[in-house]
Amino acid sequence: MKRLMILLAAGMMAATIYAQRPDVAVKKGKFTPDWASLSAWECPEWFRDAKFGIWAHWDPQCQAEAGDWYAREMYYPGWKQDWHKSHFGDPAEYGYKELCRDWKAQDWNPDELMKLYASAGAKYFMAMGNHHDNFDCWDSPYQEWNSVNIGPKKDIVGGWAKACKKYGVTLCVSFHASHTWTWMESSTKYDGNLTKEDGYKLNADGTEKWWKGYDPQELYAQNHPHSRGWEQSGSIHSEWAWGNGAAAPSEAYKMKFQNRVLQCLNAYKPKMIYFDDTVLPFWGVDESIGLNILTHYYNSNLKKGKPDVVVTGKVLDDEHKQALMWDVERGVPDRCQELPWQTCTCLGDWHYDQGTYNRGSYKNADRVIRMLVDIVSKNGNLLLSVPVRGSGVIDEKERAIVMGIKAWMDINGESIYGTRPWKAFGEGPLADADNPINAQGFNEGINYSARDVRYVQKKGTVYATIMAWPKDSEFTFRTVTPNVARVQSVRLLGYGNVSFTQSADGLKVSIPSTHPNEIAPVFALNVAK
Repeated sequence: MKRLMILLAAGMMAATIYAQRPDVAVKKGKFTPDWASLSAWECPEWFRDAKFGIWAHWDPQCQAEAGDWYAREMYYPGWKQDWHKSHFGDPAEYGYKELCRDWKAQDWNPDELMKLYASAGAKYFMAMGNHHDNFDCWDSPYQEWNSVNIGPKKDIVGGWAKACKKYGVTLCVSFHASHTWTWMESSTKYDGNLTKEDGYKLNADGTEKWWKGYDPQELYAQNHPHSRGWEQSGSIHSEWAWGNGAAAPSEAYKMKFQNRVLQCLNAYKPKMIYFDDTVLPFWGVDESIGLNILTHYYNSNLKKGKPDVVVTGKVLDDEHKQALMWDVERGVPDRCQELPWQTCTCLGDWHYDQGTYNRGSYKNADRVIRMLVDIVSKNGNLLLSVPVRGSGVIDEKERAIVMGIKAWMDINGESIYGTRPWKAFGEGPLADADNPINAQGFNEGINYSARDVRYVQKKGTVYATIMAWPKDSEFTFRTVTPNVARVQSVRLLGYGNVSFTQSADGLKVSIPSTHPNEIAPVFALNVAK
């Protein structure tokens, strides 16, 4: 009895500590939480120069190794629930909280992974702070369900941050947990309604709950009325957009999210944050949370009077694009953009999936590089997620893809980093075609060919990339006529100077039989000023 009382007291004390923390103050300064003020933000040059980043979309959901949105889909009838039952048991007994407990990240070596990513040309790295599952992957004082208290017992964001600093890679953090309120509604048919008090009730065999002292509602966040259509797995669209049938979040829930983000920003000082939200967190029901975060972040990171940081949002209109950066999910705009932007995509499924590995359906290095070249020509950056297994390692197929990216970047990186759009972003069939974005993106299935060219420029050099090696011994860049740019010399990166002629028909260059890489040749055109 005495031991039970001690444990009860300890659990109550821990809960009190989390409940009584004061709100993180929004830093005051040049910026105020309104669109007119925040529109003074400009995309910093470090981001425009970086062009390529890698993301570890990694949290407890990867423990199942059954793909994206696992914490939601394990509670709906379907193949993921069948997988869960066959590997872990009934979700009512082995729920998402148990998956958090059993995620150990036992083989995680952030130093080794960051060294690999830096060698492959990644200039920034995105660590996952939290996903829609509401689990914080850092030593989070505003969320007791975090990676230091439960599961790995490690500061995941802190480990990534240390590795980034060592290898000169810019740290970034993504936050997705604003949607837990609706996203985890499916759990309420199983263990999603449990409360802290339930943790003190003995199991049927007389043993104690492993999670005693923790409140499942701090993880599941389901002490509220359901959204419209919540019982149907495929109806997430009615829950995703706030004000479109989604149950309105409480003030406490919104403020908890704000505190978690602000504390993480203060503690780890990332140079970029990613929101998986239309515009900003809680947009459509309460814009103040997102605007507060932007205000704090910009005021905390002024360099020569300008914020030196980036915040991304999705489905932005022209006003929003003045205050934060447009992120396109799994897609590429079909035209060059006036303002900098970013594509986020993944080698496979966002969370690690054994099925993707078994089928061999990862994006290969060829596809990644061609996407990167296309994106950069249109004033964008590429953020590539390399799925991480629950144990903390990447598989050998992914490692081979990263090495393939490295091989191309080692030769052709000068045509990527620090470049800016040229007079024309490209030529060829795809440059003239329409490929509209669907909602926040989802138009990336592009088949580039040896007829497609992309252009960028840097310090008097125009880089012309043919998206696949031509079969003929000559190739004509139709756009590069003398009245557009007078070419003085042509160099094939990784090879050397090549012969050329320029006329009203364009720039005709020789294609050597020796290929310095097998993905896409890059020609550096030295043009007269």
